[in-house]
Amino acid sequence: MRYHGGDARREHPTLQRWQDEGRLVPLCPEVTGGLATPRPAAEISVTPEGRRVLTAAGTDVTRAFELGADAAAYACAAHGIRMAILKDGSPSCGSRSIYDGSFSGHRVNAQGCTAARLAADGIAIFSEEEIDPAADYLKTLERLQAPATCRRP
Repeated sequence: MRYHGGDARREHPTLQRWQDEGRLVPLCPEVTGGLATPRPAAEISVTPEGRRVLTAAGTDVTRAFELGADAAAYACAAHGIRMAILKDGSPSCGSRSIYDGSFSGHRVNAQGCTAARLAADGIAIFSEEEIDPAADYLKTLERLQAPATCRRP
């Protein structure tokens, strides 16, 4: 669900398979952090106080974004999650880019609050456009975690 109440659903056979296998832990950090849907758009801005998440009207919603990032990090730890697929462009989930804080539609190469928090915790971050590389990464993780077997000569 998008901030304005619209749908951001991504259809992909791999996502559907993971859902059917019970592998997905869906979470919206912004809602988990206490924000309503719909809500005003927000972008990360650099202010004299540091990096803040502000609405176009100037309302500071940074704390809700921080709480959402904390909740996502907790969910990853609780479920043993080692990778996340996040919505790029979001001030929370932007994995590769976020809007620059000017509300002009211009993006910059940076991560949102939750993406940065999860990456700092060692979680591999992928955007919704990187599902195939995420699947490859998961296969690698599973190979590395597979129990060693001994072969007889």
